[in-house]
Amino acid sequence: MESLIPSFEQPPLPHDRFIVEAEPDKEAVPLDVLFVGGGPAGLAGAIRLARLAARDRAEGGPLADLEIGVLEKSGELGEHCLSGAVVNPEGFRTLFPDLDESEFPFRGPVPGDRVLLLTERGRVRLPTPPTMRNHGHRMASICEIVRWLGARAEALGVNVFTGFPADAMLMRGGQVVGVRTTPAGLDREGRPGGGFMPATELSARVTVLAEGTRGPLSQTWLEREGIGSANPQIFALGVKELWEVPRPPGAVTHTLGWPLPRDAFGGSFIYPMGENLVSLGLVVGLDAPYVDLDVHALLQRFKRHPLVRQILAGGELVEWGAKTIPEGGYYAIPDRLSGDGLLIAGDAAGLVDVASLKGIHYGMRSGILAAEAIGRALVADDVSGARLSSYDAALRESLVTDAIYRNRNQRLAFKPGFFAGGVRAGLMQATGGTFPGRRIGSRSDADEPRARRLGLAGAYDGAHSVAKVDAVFRSGNATRDDIPSHLVVGRRVSPEMADLYESLCPAGVYERDGDRLVVNAPNCIDCKATDVLGPRWTPREGGSGPAYKRM
Repeated sequence: MESLIPSFEQPPLPHDRFIVEAEPDKEAVPLDVLFVGGGPAGLAGAIRLARLAARDRAEGGPLADLEIGVLEKSGELGEHCLSGAVVNPEGFRTLFPDLDESEFPFRGPVPGDRVLLLTERGRVRLPTPPTMRNHGHRMASICEIVRWLGARAEALGVNVFTGFPADAMLMRGGQVVGVRTTPAGLDREGRPGGGFMPATELSARVTVLAEGTRGPLSQTWLEREGIGSANPQIFALGVKELWEVPRPPGAVTHTLGWPLPRDAFGGSFIYPMGENLVSLGLVVGLDAPYVDLDVHALLQRFKRHPLVRQILAGGELVEWGAKTIPEGGYYAIPDRLSGDGLLIAGDAAGLVDVASLKGIHYGMRSGILAAEAIGRALVADDVSGARLSSYDAALRESLVTDAIYRNRNQRLAFKPGFFAGGVRAGLMQATGGTFPGRRIGSRSDADEPRARRLGLAGAYDGAHSVAKVDAVFRSGNATRDDIPSHLVVGRRVSPEMADLYESLCPAGVYERDGDRLVVNAPNCIDCKATDVLGPRWTPREGGSGPAYKRM
């Protein structure tokens, strides 16, 4: 078959939707600082800033009356958050130096590590690479982490608004002055129906975009400003399941090899979570050269391996979910994350180190540094990009002394294939990241040609397999069936590209019907996978999408 290049049929970002040149209206909620996104980055930033304000209240400083808000699109905090999660406690120790670690929302220390190379029926234990050693790290549920952070933010006086997606940024000239939320209660044609609630506007002197991977406001602002990066950001799709089992494994397990081919980057994780729970998932790079890449189906095949089948025997699926992960590393972080009245933090900035499989503490660190930069800017009564650029300087300085910089080329080392990549990554690790002495370049995932087929027939034959429609139910998705579609599809979608979308989406949103693409928008769980390669994701009414509880 001829190669498919997804970018040829991908629609552009709808800039006019996401950036509106307008002052906030007279009914706007007045805030000094607004964090868009109630994940680890946004909440950590809000807590740090609230602490600075509390100190000034005690001392009569200029931040004493600061009004801080967090805007979160899910109905309750944590419901749209998904991670492994093995957590580096650095962010918690920085944010809460007065608390004993026993008070943090962790499920216990990592009991041990093992890395396995799988064949279809066998396994070989490999030495654990230094980047994947988790001594001193903690097992956790990201949902529980976020709820815990949210409670502490509210106790400090932060206004946490759940169920309010940010639909557009409000700008005056080149300065961000607030956001407008998405209206609720629209019917399929976009007309007000029962329970209609119009958009709300919030004004802010500084807005922090901590909206997660593929945040539409972040993408649009970066494009509008012409801000690039040394390499384009690349992504992986992770599909995760949480099972209740009789005997969880006694170690954190990562696997390489089967069921992935050698020219696809990724692997699995199996984490004991306490309470007879085990989380397992598969993460695959979206630069894989396959027209039928289906990470959910690959995870179902993975569960047929004797090792996994034994762990799941007698167990029950509790929750399911999926999300995209920024994998480009240091060279894919935007050259600038600050502007007039604006900062970008967390996954929206691409702050993930793939080699160590860590991102939560980087998100929290960026939120903390953003809060400190905002505090300095407000004291100086200057929220220009020039003043807020102290955030960029502080963040870069912290990253170049960290693993995210040492491992700057490791993900791209695997572009030529698994075995060659393993050798190159080993040399990079042995030399502290100085090999190969230059940046390894890359293309965006949407520009990578697709010409091969995985052939995933029989992926759902195992006893523990779950179909996509049943998986969406396990995500807690309760989106209205008559909600307007929030997915922007290209003017022309070829049948071959429709096949790619159908395979790629883990939630069964896209179906090919003859030569036509059918979009089942209410199925969407906001993983953003097709936003990387095809139809664009836009915000929909608050509370739509998944409702994760223990992921």
